[in-house]
Amino acid sequence: MLSSAHMLMCKMDINEKRAVIKYLNVKCLCAAEISGELNSVLGDNAPSDATIYWWIAEFQRGRKSTEDQHRSGRPVDVCTDENVRHVNDMITTNRRLTVRYVAACLKLSYGTTHHVITNALGYNKVCARWVPRMLTPEKKQVRLATSRDNLSLYNADPAKFLRMDETWALHFDPETKQQRKQWKHVTSPTPVKFRKIASAGKVMASVFWDSEGVLMID
Repeated sequence: MLSSAHMLMCKMDINEKRAVIKYLNVKCLCAAEISGELNSVLGDNAPSDATIYWWIAEFQRGRKSTEDQHRSGRPVDVCTDENVRHVNDMITTNRRLTVRYVAACLKLSYGTTHHVITNALGYNKVCARWVPRMLTPEKKQVRLATSRDNLSLYNADPAKFLRMDETWALHFDPETKQQRKQWKHVTSPTPVKFRKIASAGKVMASVFWDSEGVLMID
């Protein structure tokens, strides 16, 4: 049965174990002897030989503290509420920002920024779904009325009904799939992209045909 002293030794934290290494080193015990002492008392909870050798070398170089040294530029926890808020503000302002750009602006690591965006905020990057056109409610009503008028003309005399269609031919370099990607929250609807983007010019092609298949292109 373990003694109370032995049980207390097994519950030592990291800094207490380092303090023991420091004490035994001051007693001029060699690395193998220090390792044997710790293994005999702590068993599986003892530091590894590599760790023991490293701390012995540190103390022999004059190190006094057993605490981890502060690393400049890397706070203990960079996934703070403030950083999460800043990342969310940038994403909601422009959902096409890249992880690398956000990380550079906020001076965070790429991994931290990606963790905040995908895990803390719940965003994932998707491509916008193409839809034919961006129609206002007024334009939709006009198209509905025109369709009804054409249907009435067709019902009156199907043989002489003249059909017509039109389309815009745009001059532009379409975006790649990567360029169309944007951040979407798990609770947000799928983004859409209308086939109406800035271009150098555009031409409307009007096509007319009747029941006999006669075509006329304007």
